[in-house]
Amino acid sequence: MTVARTQQPSRPPHRRRRLNRDRITAILMLLPSILLLAIFVYGFIGQTVYTSLTDWSGLSLNPEINFIGLKNYNDLFTGLLDVRFRQDLVNTFFFTIFFLAGCLGLGLLLAVLLDQNIKGEGIFRTIFLFPMALSFIVTGTMWRWLFNPGGGVNRLPGVIGLQPLELRWLTDRTQILQFNWQDLPGIILLVVAAVLAWMAYRRWQRGRRNAARVTGGIAVVLALFVLLGGGKAIPTTALPETHGFNLAFIGIIIAAVWQQSGYTMAMYLAGLRGVPEELREAARVDGCNELQVYRHIVLPLLQPITLSAMIILGHISLKIFDLVFAMAGADNATTDVPGILMYLTSFRANQFAKGAAIAVVMLIMVAFVIVPYLYTTLRSEHEL
Repeated sequence: MTVARTQQPSRPPHRRRRLNRDRITAILMLLPSILLLAIFVYGFIGQTVYTSLTDWSGLSLNPEINFIGLKNYNDLFTGLLDVRFRQDLVNTFFFTIFFLAGCLGLGLLLAVLLDQNIKGEGIFRTIFLFPMALSFIVTGTMWRWLFNPGGGVNRLPGVIGLQPLELRWLTDRTQILQFNWQDLPGIILLVVAAVLAWMAYRRWQRGRRNAARVTGGIAVVLALFVLLGGGKAIPTTALPETHGFNLAFIGIIIAAVWQQSGYTMAMYLAGLRGVPEELREAARVDGCNELQVYRHIVLPLLQPITLSAMIILGHISLKIFDLVFAMAGADNATTDVPGILMYLTSFRANQFAKGAAIAVVMLIMVAFVIVPYLYTTLRSEHEL
């Protein structure tokens, strides 16, 4: 018995010609943008990477540029004269952590308050979103006046008859949460081991026992490697080098959170308005109070919004420049960040190769945040 195959009807010739014409038109329309992107973005990135592998310095018309490989990067991470760069990396790390925590926490709190259908919600929403309309330069200038040690915030207690504050804000040189740079490889390996252990636990819960054993075994090996002193075998610096969180960054963090918390509030508010009321009512019927409703129902549904906000805010914090420049200036080493050091190294010291190396390090840090998120998002869209 022969089964007749159903063939897909072929497109008429005029439709095929029209489809090909539309494709060619689309390619021609996109080609200028692709060429400009290739030249002025990826081409310049490639040039910056190459420059970072040379010894280019000085402003002569015909500079002698020699290829020196990874020497600039080795000097940045282990050289005795580049301790400021390593402190800048630590500053960026702590700034990112506190900036994310402040924006997410305050944004979620404001969104929850506005979600209670209060009177004048539109007015409050506009007020909370208004700082986003300002540039970081304007925000930095305003908060610099407020954190002036001789006025601003320090004078507020005097309005009610109390003793004025004596906080130094942006000039405070006190450090907390200090650690030795030589211990950094071991700290990173322990963090990786902890993440792998958590992944192994989740896989075990989902029944993927073999994958959990492999991941857990790698975590144990890394932890034992660090505990047995393996982390100190990784070259860092010749001498002990202490770094920590500079309290002068507190003022900058407050200003950054003030400006960006409205953005996270808007995202969380949109997410809260998208949670079906039936789920909340069902949880209340089951005996949950309002705190438990948010903990077990609302917050899990807001996880994608939290991840998106963390990616965007993390990208902002890793390449922060203008806010710090406006608030503390370029020469305040206690509030320095890699972006400012890159500017000083390239355009004041005329060490273009080392400035390019700092720029590449910043690019890699941002890529570690952006690329996995884009990959996951594109893969999810492809699966849909």
